[in-house]
Amino acid sequence: MEAAQVGIFVLQDLRFKYVNPFLTRLFGFTEADMLERMGPLDLVAPEEHAFVIEQMHARSNGEMGHQYEITALRKDGTVFPAMVFGAPSIYDGRPASVGTLLDISSQKVAEQRIRELADYDVLTGLPNRRLLRERFIQLLAAAERERSEIAVVFLDLDHFKRVNDSLGHSVGDELLCEVARRLDSVVRRIDTLARLGGDEFIFAMPGFHAAAATEVARRLIDVFSRPFEIAGHELTITASLGIGIYPHDGLDLETLLKNADTAMYRAKEIGRNTFQFYSSEMNTATLDRLLMESNLRRALAQNEFILQYQPLVNLETGIVIGVEALIRWQHPDLGMIMPDRFIHVAEETGLINPIGDWVLCEACRQAKAWCDEGLPPIVMAVNVAPVQFRQPGFVEMVAGALASSGLEPGLLELELTERTVMHDADINLGTLSALHRMGVELSLDDFGTGYSSLAYLKRFPVGKLKIDRSFVNDLETDPDDWAIASTIVSMGKSLRMTVLAEGVETAEQLAQLRKMGCNMAQGYLFSRPTSPAGIAEILRLQPFVNRS
Repeated sequence: MEAAQVGIFVLQDLRFKYVNPFLTRLFGFTEADMLERMGPLDLVAPEEHAFVIEQMHARSNGEMGHQYEITALRKDGTVFPAMVFGAPSIYDGRPASVGTLLDISSQKVAEQRIRELADYDVLTGLPNRRLLRERFIQLLAAAERERSEIAVVFLDLDHFKRVNDSLGHSVGDELLCEVARRLDSVVRRIDTLARLGGDEFIFAMPGFHAAAATEVARRLIDVFSRPFEIAGHELTITASLGIGIYPHDGLDLETLLKNADTAMYRAKEIGRNTFQFYSSEMNTATLDRLLMESNLRRALAQNEFILQYQPLVNLETGIVIGVEALIRWQHPDLGMIMPDRFIHVAEETGLINPIGDWVLCEACRQAKAWCDEGLPPIVMAVNVAPVQFRQPGFVEMVAGALASSGLEPGLLELELTERTVMHDADINLGTLSALHRMGVELSLDDFGTGYSSLAYLKRFPVGKLKIDRSFVNDLETDPDDWAIASTIVSMGKSLRMTVLAEGVETAEQLAQLRKMGCNMAQGYLFSRPTSPAGIAEILRLQPFVNRS
């Protein structure tokens, strides 16, 4: 026992009665420190005390022991994994227990290394195919339960063989490691990035639909926009990606990998450094969106946007007292494009901010130009997108547009939807109040389609409510639409607000609105959106005055 290369001890009354030299050396104590003064709880991590006490009582009661692991605690505070085996015994005529303790640190390191070799790529340290398959089974179970989607992205480096052939495999290996680090930095913690071998990387991303996968794919391609510094060489390399979406493109990992691989080769065929969906429908929609985005950027740079204006008519007098600015895209090849085809793309990509800023500046400039022509001053109503309204410095941008154009603040009216205003209502109240103090008029667009709180509506410095066209379309035939529209008119009057009806197209609709006491209207019955020159002519002639 004295010469044994394993710790040996005898316990009685929860104290050591015997410890061999190996055990004292292992823990850093002397025999005098341990005998009669210490017990197992002094050598075990605190969180495992309850378990160790249970084992000691079992041995004292004569129960045979079994091997178990503990986290052993040395005198200097360091810990190590240990394997303990205890058995009941008799010492000095009374129940005791005898046991052995073995440091299994080397064994644990070996086990960890074996797991790494089994589950991880040796070169990059990323999960390999085996671990990817295990994790995907878990993702699949969650997706089935939650009825959600999983994106599987197959990424292959373009012309990677040239690196190995020209600079050697060691440089190629370093490049793969750096690529792995960059790719790992742009994925979420819940995603799995794996290396199948060679220059092939796989991403399994839960909760991704096609649109979200598009944004991820673009971020992954952006990873390769900066050169890689490898062994004194500046290497520029690109990647091609294929995307499969569960459950549309496959119900298991192998099918999704095969289809994503097929999509990746399509990406290589069309020129590399891009991505493709396996589904042709998704590809069409994605490519249309990307084409729209790139064209929008060009349109902004080349001044392809124009504004048309629709009159806002006072129903009591028939006088045009304002116009609404409406953006149009004069595409050089496709002709006039309406905003419903491009505004959502602008909002998703952040282009709505520069486009919205341009609209505001151009509308202010045009309103001032009409004044300078000697035409009666009218209100210029401009729609403000939610993203634009929430951008930092929006109030300053409005002030700048007014200052550069010379337009009086009271002649500018900003139209905001209910949803825009009610999102973070307390925060938005500060922005609205700042605009109101500036003298800018404010109106709520599409009123009745959102979820306005009357308590907030009372607090907001809004001067106008616009009845959404969906309530005007069937005004003369649908009692519900009539009830909603008349309620909005009554509520507006009670709150001392002006009420304007959108989308007025028939004389019957106009008659109903006048009967309700609606203040203003706009729509095709009066005029379609028209050019600045057309509005100037309307302002001179005032053709709607005294129209019955």
